[in-house]
Amino acid sequence: MRLTPAGRHDAKRAKPDVIVAALTQLAPREGNSTTPATMQDDRSDHRARGQHSELLAHARQCATDGKYAAAFAAFTSADRCAPLQVDDLDLLSISAYLSGRDIEFHQVVERLHRIHADHGNGAAAARCAFWIGFDFLLRGDLGQSNAWLARGEEHIAGRDCVERGYLLLPIAELQLRSGDAEAALATAEEAGAIGSRWRDADLDAAARHVRGRALISRGSIRPGLTLLDQTMLAVVAGELSPIMTGLMYCSVIEACREIYAIGRAHEWTSALSRWCEQQSEMVAFTGTCLVHRAELMQFHGAWSESLAEACRACERARRVERQPPGNAVYQQAEIYRLRGEFAEADAAYRYASQLGFEPQPGLALLRLAQHRLDAAVAAIRRVLLVTTEPLQRAPLLPAHVEIMLAAGQIDEARRSCAELDALAELCDTDVLRALAAHARGAIALTDGDAKEALGSLRCAFELWKGLEAPYETARARVLIGRACRVLADEDTAALELDAARNVFDDLGARADRHALDETPTAPDSKSPLTAREHEVLTLVAAGRTNRAIAEALNLSERTIDRHVSNILNKLDVPSRAAATAYAYAHRIL
Repeated sequence: MRLTPAGRHDAKRAKPDVIVAALTQLAPREGNSTTPATMQDDRSDHRARGQHSELLAHARQCATDGKYAAAFAAFTSADRCAPLQVDDLDLLSISAYLSGRDIEFHQVVERLHRIHADHGNGAAAARCAFWIGFDFLLRGDLGQSNAWLARGEEHIAGRDCVERGYLLLPIAELQLRSGDAEAALATAEEAGAIGSRWRDADLDAAARHVRGRALISRGSIRPGLTLLDQTMLAVVAGELSPIMTGLMYCSVIEACREIYAIGRAHEWTSALSRWCEQQSEMVAFTGTCLVHRAELMQFHGAWSESLAEACRACERARRVERQPPGNAVYQQAEIYRLRGEFAEADAAYRYASQLGFEPQPGLALLRLAQHRLDAAVAAIRRVLLVTTEPLQRAPLLPAHVEIMLAAGQIDEARRSCAELDALAELCDTDVLRALAAHARGAIALTDGDAKEALGSLRCAFELWKGLEAPYETARARVLIGRACRVLADEDTAALELDAARNVFDDLGARADRHALDETPTAPDSKSPLTAREHEVLTLVAAGRTNRAIAEALNLSERTIDRHVSNILNKLDVPSRAAATAYAYAHRIL
C-alpha cells in the first residue's frame, strides 16, 4: 500500500536543503570563537542526528524484511528524535497496520492527511482519507467511514486521478452488502477502468475482486470465480502492496467459503498461511488465516488441531491488546460441541456473541444435543427469519432441517431442503450437493420411505467420502443404517452403524457416539409404547398404510386404526409423519 501517490520509498534519498542547513549549523562561523559548551552542544546534536539516521535505516530494513513490530518501534523512536518525513510516515503507518496497532495506524494516517492537505496535495490527502474511511467501513463504523470518504471526495472534486477509483471501492462494497449486485458490478467496473488507465495494481485487483463477488452474488458463479482467481494471481505473484495483499486473501477466501468452494478455499488458505509465515511479526491477517485453517481442519477431521489454531488466533490478538476474533471463539465452540463438551461449548458461544459474532447455527445445534428442543427451534427459526441473502442462509439450512425433523415439523424441513437443492444447483459445489442429499435422505426416512432415503443418503455418503469429510460421512452412515433397519436388513444396518461408531471414536465425537449407542435394536424399555404399538409404529415409519399394516400383522384394519390413534396420543403428536419424526429423535426406532 502507498498512502501517498509517490513512488517506491528510496532509503538513500535526502532533501538537499535539509543537508545544507545541517552542515551550516555544524560549521563554526567566521569571526566567532566556539566555546567549550557550544562544542559540547554540537557534539550532542551530531550524535543525535547519527542515532536518528541509524534508527531510520534499521526501521526501513525491518519494514522491507516484514518485521513490522520492530519497524514500528524503530520508526516511533526515530520520530521522537525528529519528525519523520512523508515516506517514512507512510512506512510507519503500514507497520502499525500489519502489526495490529489499529489506533496508531489511524493516528499516523490522519497525520499524513493533515500534511498533504496543508501543502495543497489533494490527491495524496484523498488517498489517506480513503484508507481511514475504508478501514472504518471494514470494522462496521459507517458514520466515521462516510465522513472520511466524503472528505476524500472534497479533496479531488472535479479532478481526474487514480484516487477517484479508490473512493469508488467503498461505494461498491456497500452496494454489495445491501444486495444490489448489479450496482456493485457497475461501480467496480468503473473503478477497474480507472485502475487500468493509471496502471495501479492495487486498485485494479481490488476492483476485479469486487466484480467477482458481485457476479457470484447474482448467481453467475463460474464467471465470478474466474475473476477471483485472476485477482489471486496478482496476489501470489507479489504484485500488490502488503495491506492490499492481505485484504484480497481474506475477502477471496471468504467468498469461496460462502459458496462452499472448499477446494479453492483450501488452496488460497494454504497460500495465505505461507505468506503470513514469511512475516513472523504480522498480526493483521494472521488471525483470519488461523481461523480459516481451523475450519478446514475441522472439516477434514483434525479436531484437536482445529481447536489449537482457533486458540492461537485468540492469543495473537491478546498479545497486541486486541479483542479475540469472534469467529475464532465460535470455532472453538464448534469443536467443544462436536466433542460433547457442552458446558465449554455454551460458554464459548456466549463469548462469541459478546464479541459481536452470530453464534448460530452452532448454538441451536447445541440446544438440540442437550434435548432443549424448544430453544433449538426458536433459535434456528429466528436466525433464518432475519437472514435473507441466499448464500448467507446456506450454512443455516442443514441445521434447520435437522432441528425441524426432531420437532416433527416436516413441512418446514422440506422447505429448507428445497432451498438447499436450489443453492446446490446454483453454486454447483459438492459440499452443497452433499448437504442437500443428506437432508433429502433424512426427510424421506422420517416420512417412512426408507427406499427413497437410501438413494439420497448413499449419494451424500459418496460425496462426503470424496471430500474427505469423515464426520459428515459417518453421520450419513448412521442414517443409512437406520434405513436398512426399517427395511429389515439388520446385517447391513449393523455394518453401517459399526463403521460410523468407529469414526466417532477416532474423532472424539462423544455426543454422536453416545446417541448411537442409545439407538435400540428392539423397542426402548423407556418408550411409552407397548410392544405391539412399537411394531405398528415401525411399519408406519416405513410408509405402510393401515390396511397394509393390518395384513402384515394379521390383524383387523380397525385394530390398527386404534393402535395408530393410541400412538399419536401417547407421543402427543398430530400426525403419522410427526410420530415418525418423534420416534427417530427420541431413539424409539
